[in-house]
Amino acid sequence: MRKIKIFDTTLRDGEQSPGVSLTMDEKLAIAEHLSLLKVDVIEAGFPISSSSDFESVKNIAQKIRDVEIAALARANYKDIDCAWEALKEAEQPRIHVFIATSPIHMKYKLKMSEEQVMERALEAVKYAAKYTNNVEFSAEDASRSELEFLYKLFEKVIEAGASVINVPDTVGYVIPQEFGEFIKKIKENTRNIDKIELSVHCHNDLGMATANTLAALKEGADQAEVAVNGIGERAGNAALEEVLMALVTRKDYFEDLVVTQDTTKILKLSNMVSQFTGMVVQPNKAIVGKNAFAHESGIHQDGVIKERTTYEIMKAESIGLNSNKLILGKHSGRHALKEFLTSSGYTVDEETFEKLFLKFKDLASKKKNLNSLDVEALINDELYKTEDYFKLKYLSVTTGNTTLPTATIKITRGEELIEKAACSGDGPIDAIFKAINEIVGEENITLISYKIEGVTEGTDALGETTVKLQIEDEVYVGHSVETDITQASTLAYLNALNKYMAKKLQTTKK
Repeated sequence: MRKIKIFDTTLRDGEQSPGVSLTMDEKLAIAEHLSLLKVDVIEAGFPISSSSDFESVKNIAQKIRDVEIAALARANYKDIDCAWEALKEAEQPRIHVFIATSPIHMKYKLKMSEEQVMERALEAVKYAAKYTNNVEFSAEDASRSELEFLYKLFEKVIEAGASVINVPDTVGYVIPQEFGEFIKKIKENTRNIDKIELSVHCHNDLGMATANTLAALKEGADQAEVAVNGIGERAGNAALEEVLMALVTRKDYFEDLVVTQDTTKILKLSNMVSQFTGMVVQPNKAIVGKNAFAHESGIHQDGVIKERTTYEIMKAESIGLNSNKLILGKHSGRHALKEFLTSSGYTVDEETFEKLFLKFKDLASKKKNLNSLDVEALINDELYKTEDYFKLKYLSVTTGNTTLPTATIKITRGEELIEKAACSGDGPIDAIFKAINEIVGEENITLISYKIEGVTEGTDALGETTVKLQIEDEVYVGHSVETDITQASTLAYLNALNKYMAKKLQTTKK
């Protein structure tokens, strides 16, 4: 039996998705849930890329103790020093060094020969190995590289101290059978390849990242590099939930492969990543989409009622889906909510718990039937929101088919009422956002995305609202859940502005 390692790159490659920007607290929350899912490696970021990325990697390295923590570095001393400085307090640190190896990358991007790339890679691995014996080497664009060159390069970096060799399909170019054969040839022709772990990192440009990853694992790869919900640059990465559930569900085919993750944590993690990034999971997305375990067709419904396995190859409970179970209501007390928090893996202090309990009771008084999705949305909204620089004091909206939509808003900064504004717009939401912009006085705020979705069914459902604002060439994601969608929209917009202000104030202090 071969143990397959799950290397999660949501916080590094995933955050490179266009329009995604996570706060330090959000990254730590995702890392904590990845730890609960029991991934083997968390790639926490690319420390040299920014001071905020450095601090985030350092924070995760200090606080997540039961998982290998990796940081990315280009093949140069400065990057490697920075990666180690961020990682050095980790219980199990890994430096992940990369350099491009395909002819097109070497010629046009690096402007280096094969010999120069070989020399740079060896120097970098040797240098990283002075810090830790856990060094991963990636040959960027490996799938379009010459195999003979890769054999020689991998042999040399193994000698230099690499403990993991990663073979990325960086641009999602290959097809499954081809990639499986590619990995097989590397295994057969690279000396000492059996002494290290062989990894693959597949992108989804042609929609085959998961299939390519599975083909590589079947042919001898030991580690799958994946991202929650498949997020990442361009079309994204192989999806963690798809690769993991394929290995679990098709044990008959992958009979010699073993994974040790707790798959019941998948859905909560998927929802969290979707909420923090503002990237909504499509309803028909495999494993975690809202329709993944839904049956509308009469024939399908009849089959599932008679025998679940006629149309369901996985149990919904295996990914943590238990949304129909009524758990709490308006008569539930503090003890019941504490029990739910504990069983769901949340840890909160007494002050935070009291805030949560008040919000829970308020929601329970408005909504007849609460289920786990309602309560988790409420918890995530409270636990992971940015500190409020701007707070909503008052909101009044008038609209109608014969009335000019108008929003009147009062906003406080600390205990100070900074201003009141009344603005009209093309609709109530447009009027609200215009009024906020007038009050806060920030210029060049561009709304690039606005989404609202019911957490559950029914007219009394929580409205989960996500906005993306572009301010000074940076994107800030705001989120809120309320039964009143005008209030949810207002709070989501302010949440994005508060993230901007937090970063602005942090920069000013430095």
